[in-house]
Amino acid sequence: MHHHDTDEPCFTSFEPAVLRPAELTAFSRGGGARTTPLVTKATGAEVFLTGQTLFDGGAGIALHTHNCPESVTILEGNAIVEIDGTEHPVSRFDTTYVPAAMPHRFRNASATEPMRILWIYATVDATRTIVESGVTTRVDEEHAEAAARNNG
Repeated sequence: MHHHDTDEPCFTSFEPAVLRPAELTAFSRGGGARTTPLVTKATGAEVFLTGQTLFDGGAGIALHTHNCPESVTILEGNAIVEIDGTEHPVSRFDTTYVPAAMPHRFRNASATEPMRILWIYATVDATRTIVESGVTTRVDEEHAEAAARNNG
């Protein structure tokens, strides 16, 4: 078994990156929500996955679960987050932690103002399962499929 020296990084295969959401492609999630992937396998990530989702006024996403823990920070606006059946009002810089397999969803609390979140999944192989349909997709594949549709 290989042991790392304390000053040696555990993961050395990906190049550093500066990611600017304003310069990246946003993919529609439906219902007035658009996602911009940030740290992904495409940028060389091996451990976690991050991105932003922008919700138009009144927008929300379906109740869903993930195969890993997720943390979300509100960057802009006000939201209602439903976690395991309980709704919580959240505003700028409020942060959630949702364990794997727990149903949750975000919706914009405002009918007119935008709301933006930063999401972080605890694995680069994060999946999303829609509670109503039971359909599971990889979070990063959703973006690839959207890109194929948008570029096709």
